[in-house]
Amino acid sequence: MDGHFITFARQSIRIMSHQIKEDTLTDLLEAIETTEVMDLVVFNDDFNTFDHVINTLVKVCKHTLEQAEQCTWIIHHKGKCTVKTGAFDYLKPMRDAICERGIDARIL
Repeated sequence: MDGHFITFARQSIRIMSHQIKEDTLTDLLEAIETTEVMDLVVFNDDFNTFDHVINTLVKVCKHTLEQAEQCTWIIHHKGKCTVKTGAFDYLKPMRDAICERGIDARIL
Protein backbone atom coordinates (compact mmCIF):
# COMPACT_ATOMS: atom_id res chain seq x y z
CA MET A 1 0.00 0.00 0.00
CA ASP A 2 2.93 2.36 0.55
CA GLY A 3 3.87 2.06 -3.11
CA HIS A 4 0.35 3.03 -4.18
CA PHE A 5 0.41 6.02 -1.84
CA ILE A 6 3.75 7.24 -3.19
CA THR A 7 2.51 6.89 -6.79
CA PHE A 8 -0.69 8.76 -5.89
CA ALA A 9 1.31 11.50 -4.13
CA ARG A 10 3.61 11.96 -7.15
CA GLN A 11 0.64 12.20 -9.51
CA SER A 12 -1.04 14.73 -7.21
CA ILE A 13 2.13 16.85 -7.10
CA ARG A 14 2.41 16.77 -10.91
CA ILE A 15 -1.23 17.82 -11.27
CA MET A 16 -0.80 20.67 -8.76
CA SER A 17 2.42 21.79 -10.43
CA HIS A 18 0.72 21.76 -13.83
CA GLN A 19 -2.22 23.77 -12.42
CA ILE A 20 0.13 26.36 -10.89
CA LYS A 21 1.94 26.78 -14.23
CA GLU A 22 -1.37 27.03 -16.07
CA ASP A 23 -2.68 29.64 -13.60
CA THR A 24 0.53 31.67 -13.96
CA LEU A 25 0.28 31.61 -17.75
CA THR A 26 -3.38 32.60 -17.59
CA ASP A 27 -2.53 35.57 -15.34
CA LEU A 28 0.26 36.62 -17.68
CA LEU A 29 -1.96 36.43 -20.76
CA GLU A 30 -4.67 38.45 -19.02
CA ALA A 31 -2.13 41.13 -18.13
CA ILE A 32 -0.90 41.28 -21.72
CA GLU A 33 -4.44 41.50 -23.08
CA THR A 34 -5.39 44.36 -20.74
CA THR A 35 -2.30 46.44 -21.57
CA GLU A 36 -3.43 48.45 -24.54
CA VAL A 37 -0.64 49.31 -26.96
CA MET A 38 -0.91 52.93 -28.01
CA ASP A 39 0.91 55.19 -30.46
CA LEU A 40 2.86 58.36 -29.71
CA VAL A 41 2.22 60.43 -32.83
CA VAL A 42 4.06 63.63 -33.74
CA PHE A 43 2.30 66.08 -36.08
CA ASN A 44 3.68 68.48 -38.64
CA ASP A 45 3.64 72.23 -38.16
CA ASP A 46 4.96 75.28 -39.96
CA PHE A 47 7.34 76.62 -37.35
CA ASN A 48 9.59 73.86 -35.90
CA THR A 49 12.78 73.18 -37.81
CA PHE A 50 13.94 69.76 -38.95
CA ASP A 51 16.91 69.99 -36.60
CA HIS A 52 14.69 70.80 -33.61
CA VAL A 53 12.37 67.85 -34.27
CA ILE A 54 15.30 65.49 -34.93
CA ASN A 55 17.13 66.55 -31.77
CA THR A 56 13.93 66.18 -29.74
CA LEU A 57 13.31 62.64 -31.01
CA VAL A 58 16.90 61.66 -30.26
CA LYS A 59 16.84 63.11 -26.76
CA VAL A 60 13.28 62.31 -25.65
CA CYS A 61 12.50 59.07 -27.52
CA LYS A 62 16.06 57.74 -27.60
CA HIS A 63 15.96 57.44 -31.39
CA THR A 64 19.13 57.00 -33.38
CA LEU A 65 19.99 59.98 -35.57
CA GLU A 66 18.94 58.03 -38.66
CA GLN A 67 15.62 56.97 -37.11
CA ALA A 68 14.88 60.55 -35.99
CA GLU A 69 15.68 61.90 -39.47
CA GLN A 70 13.38 59.33 -41.11
CA CYS A 71 10.53 60.12 -38.71
CA THR A 72 10.99 63.84 -39.32
CA TRP A 73 10.77 63.37 -43.10
CA ILE A 74 7.61 61.28 -42.66
CA ILE A 75 6.13 63.99 -40.41
CA HIS A 76 6.98 66.63 -43.04
CA HIS A 77 5.57 64.71 -46.01
CA LYS A 78 2.66 62.77 -44.47
CA GLY A 79 1.67 65.25 -41.76
CA LYS A 80 2.32 62.86 -38.87
CA CYS A 81 4.36 59.88 -37.75
CA THR A 82 4.15 57.32 -34.98
CA VAL A 83 7.46 57.75 -33.18
CA LYS A 84 6.92 55.24 -30.32
CA THR A 85 4.43 52.58 -29.30
CA GLY A 86 3.65 51.22 -25.87
CA ALA A 87 1.44 51.54 -22.84
CA PHE A 88 0.00 54.96 -22.01
CA ASP A 89 2.09 55.28 -18.82
CA TYR A 90 5.27 54.62 -20.82
CA LEU A 91 4.41 57.14 -23.55
CA LYS A 92 3.02 60.01 -21.45
CA PRO A 93 6.36 61.38 -20.14
CA MET A 94 7.69 61.38 -23.71
CA ARG A 95 4.60 63.14 -25.03
CA ASP A 96 4.87 65.75 -22.29
CA ALA A 97 8.55 66.37 -23.02
CA ILE A 98 7.93 66.68 -26.77
CA CYS A 99 5.05 69.12 -26.20
CA GLU A 100 7.18 71.16 -23.75
CA ARG A 101 9.57 71.68 -26.66
CA GLY A 102 6.77 73.19 -28.73
CA ILE A 103 6.05 70.15 -30.92
CA ASP A 104 2.52 68.76 -31.29
CA ALA A 105 2.40 65.16 -30.08
CA ARG A 106 -0.52 63.00 -29.03
CA ILE A 107 -1.07 59.51 -27.66
CA LEU A 108 -3.61 57.71 -29.81
